[in-house]
Amino acid sequence: MTEIEQRKIEHLDVVMSGAANSKNATTGFELVRFEHNALPELELDAVDLSVPFLGRMMTAPLLISSMTGGPRLAAMMNRHIAEACGEVGIGFGVGSQRIALEGGATAGFGKELRAAAGDVPILANFGAAQLRTWDGTEMARRAVEMISADALIIHLNPLQEALQPDGDRNWTGILGAIEALCRQCEFPIVVKEVGAGISPSNAQRLVDAGVAVIDVAGVGGTSWAAVEAARSRSEREQRLAEAFRDWGIPTAEAVAGVRRQCPGTTVIASGGIRDGIDCAKAIRLGADVVGLAGGVLQAAADDTVALVDQIAAVVKQLRIVCFCTGSRDLAQLRVAALAEKPGYVT
Repeated sequence: MTEIEQRKIEHLDVVMSGAANSKNATTGFELVRFEHNALPELELDAVDLSVPFLGRMMTAPLLISSMTGGPRLAAMMNRHIAEACGEVGIGFGVGSQRIALEGGATAGFGKELRAAAGDVPILANFGAAQLRTWDGTEMARRAVEMISADALIIHLNPLQEALQPDGDRNWTGILGAIEALCRQCEFPIVVKEVGAGISPSNAQRLVDAGVAVIDVAGVGGTSWAAVEAARSRSEREQRLAEAFRDWGIPTAEAVAGVRRQCPGTTVIASGGIRDGIDCAKAIRLGADVVGLAGGVLQAAADDTVALVDQIAAVVKQLRIVCFCTGSRDLAQLRVAALAEKPGYVT
C-alpha cells in the first residue's frame, strides 16, 4: 500500500469517527428561517424539484459530493453511490482520482460507475495542487474518460496541504493552470473547496478564468484541519492543526456571497448540509445544486439501500419545505419569504 493510499484510508476513518466535525463554527443556516405559509394552495406531490445540471436532468437539486478512502473502500462506496444516485435521479461527484491516475489502475474509478448511475450527472475529480506537476489537460481528459464523466472537479485544499507534514505547499501558478484547463478542455470545469469556503472575490477570479461551476464547500461540516490533527504524528503537529479546526467561511455566507458576486454562475452549496431543510435554505440563498457528503458517508459505506433511503428522506424534507412556503417549484423557492429577524443571512 502506498503512502497516499494509507493517508486516504486514515482520512475516511477519522471522518466516520465523528472526530473531524467543526467545533464552534456553524454553517450559518441556523440564521435563516422561512416564513411559514399556512395556506400554500398546493398539492404536496405536485411540487416540482427537477433541475437541469451539466446537460442532464435531475429529479432534485442534489449531488452526492466527493468522498474517498483508498482503492478498496473507494470501489465499494462508489458502487453504492452510483447505484443510489441512478435510482433516485441525482448527481454524483467522485472522490480524488489521483491514485488511479498516477497508478494506471482504475482503483474503484471505472466505467462501471456510469453503467450503475445511468443518465445522471457524474463529475470526475482531482486536486489543484497536482496541476503544478502534471500535464493538467492530459490528466483532466483521462479523469473524465475513466468514468464517462460530464465535468471535472478541481478541488482546492491549501489549508489541509499546509497542515500535512508532507503536503503540497507551493500553490503558485494554480489559477493560471486552472485557466489553461478551462481553455483547452471540451468539458466544464468545476472548482470546489473541501470545507473552508470560497470567497466572492476568489469565485470571481475563477469565473473570469473560465470555471463553469463553483462549489463553495464551506465551514460547518467536516474540518480537514481536524482530520489532520487526529492523524498527526506529534503533540506539536496536533496543536498546530487543531487551531484551524473552525477556519474558513460558513457555508450559508459563502453561498450568499458568491451568488451576489457571480449572478450568472452555477453554484453548488456544500459543507455541513444536514437535511432537506438546509438544502432549501441553501437554494434560497442562491445555490443551484446542494452537495451532501459527510452526512451520508455511513450510509454510502453500508449499502445502496441505506443510501437510497437517506437521500429519499432529504428529498421529502425539501419537498415539504416547498409545500410549507407555497413554492410549487425551485424557482418559487428561490424567492420564498423569509422571517424577519436582525442578523439573518440574506
